[in-house]
Amino acid sequence: MTIVNVALPTIEASLGATGGLLQWVVAAYPLAFGISLITGARLGDRFGRRRLFLLGLVGFTLASAACGIAPNVEALVLFRAVQGIAAAAMVPQVLTSIQVMYAPHERGTAMGIFSGLAGLAAVIGPILGAVLTESAGWRWVFLVNLPVGLIALIAALRFIPESRAEHATRLDLRGVIVLSAALLAILYPLTMGHDLGWPIWSYAVMLAGLLSLALFIRAEYRHERRGDQPLLATSLYASRAFCGGTLTGALLFVAGTGYFLAGTLYFQIGLGWSVLQAGLVNIPFAIICTITAGTGAAVLMPRIGRQVLTIGALIMALGAGVMALTVHQADSATSFWAFVPAITLFGAGFGFVVSSTAPLALVAVDGRMAGAASGQFNTTGQLANAFGAAALGTLFFEVAKRQAAHVPSEIFGPAFLAVLAVMVGLLLLVAFATRIIPADAHVHAAPGAH
Repeated sequence: MTIVNVALPTIEASLGATGGLLQWVVAAYPLAFGISLITGARLGDRFGRRRLFLLGLVGFTLASAACGIAPNVEALVLFRAVQGIAAAAMVPQVLTSIQVMYAPHERGTAMGIFSGLAGLAAVIGPILGAVLTESAGWRWVFLVNLPVGLIALIAALRFIPESRAEHATRLDLRGVIVLSAALLAILYPLTMGHDLGWPIWSYAVMLAGLLSLALFIRAEYRHERRGDQPLLATSLYASRAFCGGTLTGALLFVAGTGYFLAGTLYFQIGLGWSVLQAGLVNIPFAIICTITAGTGAAVLMPRIGRQVLTIGALIMALGAGVMALTVHQADSATSFWAFVPAITLFGAGFGFVVSSTAPLALVAVDGRMAGAASGQFNTTGQLANAFGAAALGTLFFEVAKRQAAHVPSEIFGPAFLAVLAVMVGLLLLVAFATRIIPADAHVHAAPGAH
């Protein structure tokens, strides 16, 4: 997902995209991903997790090729959504297989490795995207998935064992349609509103989406109480660990997606940096995040539990504050190095949080609920990514549009500052949400615990 961010200004120039459509290039993938994740988990339970992983991998690779040859931005957004649907066939099979294949005392290590690698991939994305965009063009941000997909396919055929649920739950296609429509009704006007001039219907559609989402959750609660098999297993949220971990992850991804989207646009359009410069500024983030992700999951989380999440969130908030001070004083002549302290702090905190949230949230989930839990945990995270791109991207463009200045840094600087201010608030909420997780949750998640 994050490999695309740094290429956005180049895509804008190449395909003539508006700000709203640029947000959709980012948001279409996690929105389709999030909507389809629970269905992907249920299909894996029913038809075999290895089979669904392979099917999703092939679909994702082909969709990436389609993105790479997209003739216009509308087609690119469509193929990004197809990528998301294909990814939803893959990702839940990984977490569900970890829940099924490993004993409870081993899951913490496996989940920590998975989360750490996912976080590392997320921060390497902008750097790799910059190198590819600068050297070969933005289309290779997508075409690079062809050799990666082929290697992964060979490895999957050789190494991944097949597994499926003994009693697979039925597919609730009606629930998928209702949930999809509700989320689209919320996110489409939110993303495109500033391009369309915020007509009255945009607010009405968002309100209808929110009401539909509330009715959907209520109906799912009733289905589960009757003993049916709902799309959304509301009983999982009775667990403080799952509820707190899910909320922590969601708030983290809203803030993180907003940072990468707004930061990329600010560095390239506001300060006039090259694509490569804007990507390479994330190297400190990647290095420190790799270190703190491993340290957090393997060393700190087994010892101090949820406190590693609290510490990480507060470090990220400090990094956002330092970034705001830097941006406030920056202009087109500001050195690359001026931003390194803030980016380093942000990366350090991100590593602590992203690697330990899933182990603390999912490790105590009963095996028969593994598919539902992994699907819902990832669904919430991906929908948070989509919401972050829509909401914070809209805030960025709205603030930029209202500036009277003509110098790019004075137009996009205040826009980035507005996003950073919201991020600080979100990260303080992350620190608060970690307190929902039981203080002893790490006892079950720690390697070697019994």
